[in-house]
Amino acid sequence: MKRAAIITSSDTGYRGEREDLSGPAIKEILEREGYEVVSMDILPDDREMLADRMAEIADANAAELILTTGGTGFSQRDVMPEATEDVIERRVPGIPEAIRAYSMTITKRAMLSRAAAGIRRKTLIINLPGSPKAVRESLEYIVDSLAHGIEILTGEAGDCARK
Repeated sequence: MKRAAIITSSDTGYRGEREDLSGPAIKEILEREGYEVVSMDILPDDREMLADRMAEIADANAAELILTTGGTGFSQRDVMPEATEDVIERRVPGIPEAIRAYSMTITKRAMLSRAAAGIRRKTLIINLPGSPKAVRESLEYIVDSLAHGIEILTGEAGDCARK
C-alpha cells in the first residue's frame, strides 16, 4: 500500500478560523484509490514551516506521496510553490502543467496557478489548488498516473513502456 501525507497551507485554517475542506477531499480520493494517509497537517502560509514539514516527511521515508493544498496563487502569503522548490531535488513540471491544461477546460483562471511538483529522495511532492472543487477535479485527473510514477520512483517498477 502506498503512503501519502497531506499538507494544507492556510493561515485561517491554522488558527482554527476556517474549516479545511480540501485536505479531507484529498484524503477521500486517496483512500478510495488504495493509499494509506499517514498524516494530515494544517500549517500557516509560512515558507519555512511548509518546507520543513515536507522535508521531514520525505527524509523519514514516511510517505511516497505528499499532496499539498492551498498557497499557489498570487497573494503575498501564497508560498507553497517556493516552499516546495526549497526542498525538492528534482522537478516534475509535467504534473502541474497537466493539471493546469485540464483545469483550463473548466476555468480560464487555472492559468493563474503557480503550482509546482518535484521529488525529494523517494517522495513525490505535488501542489494542488486550495478550493475543494479544484482539488477534486485536479486530483481525479492525475491520480491514475501517480501510482505508476511512484512505482518507478521507489524501484517497484522499472519499465515505463509496459502497461
